Amino acid sequence: MTDLGAIAIGMGLAALGFFGAALGIGWIFSTMIATIGRQPEAEGRIVKYMWLGFALVEAIALYGLVIAFIIMGLRPG
Repeated sequence: MTDLGAIAIGMGLAALGFFGAALGIGWIFSTMIATIGRQPEAEGRIVKYMWLGFALVEAIALYGLVIAFIIMGLRPG
């Protein structure tokens, strides 16, 4: 395998964080909607934790993006 091929594989693996983040964000918002549908009076308490969870999951996606860019900068030559 060439160095360029290894870099492409590394970038692809780093980008898997986007898939996980998309699943996490979808799960957070779907659970929030279902919970507020069952207990509308708890919306104020639930929403702040939802945004905290969203920010943490989104940070994972940003870490994957940063790692992919770092790997991309390792081009041989």
